[in-house]
Amino acid sequence: MLQKRVDDHPLISREMIREAQDILHRHLKRVGLKQTGQRDTILRTFLETRDHLSTDELHRRVQKKDVRIGYTTVYRTLKLLGECGLASEVAFHDGIARYEHQYNRRSHHHMVCTQCGSSVEFFSRDVGQLEQEIGRKYRYLATRHTFQIYGICEDCRKKDAALQLR
Repeated sequence: MLQKRVDDHPLISREMIREAQDILHRHLKRVGLKQTGQRDTILRTFLETRDHLSTDELHRRVQKKDVRIGYTTVYRTLKLLGECGLASEVAFHDGIARYEHQYNRRSHHHMVCTQCGSSVEFFSRDVGQLEQEIGRKYRYLATRHTFQIYGICEDCRKKDAALQLR
């Protein structure tokens, strides 16, 4: 899948990875699970990418670092990363659950092409303000939201126009 990112997140440093590992390790301790090298490898691999990864895609990347790490371990670790706030699931309504990392990231939104599946991330204070206004109106304490716009990207529109000219 083609990914377009408008992202202010810097490349992840070793210190940032250590901080994220600390978050995961504290969560594992809270839920009574062991801290393992395999989970740390999955976390590092996940944090080093800027893509929206499915479990399959992350598993393929993790396998390049350690072939002993199975699909189920990747799947369960992604769930743990979500539980402790290091990852969130992004649904582009194509039937594939994807994840993106949330470590040290500001709130952002997505535009998704319904033809090729490419996505663009964008930032908007207006959406955050709207969330708060709607929360106040309905007497909710708004804590998070998802916002996605679906349409057809410029590249797909150009391809469609070129096909029509033939």
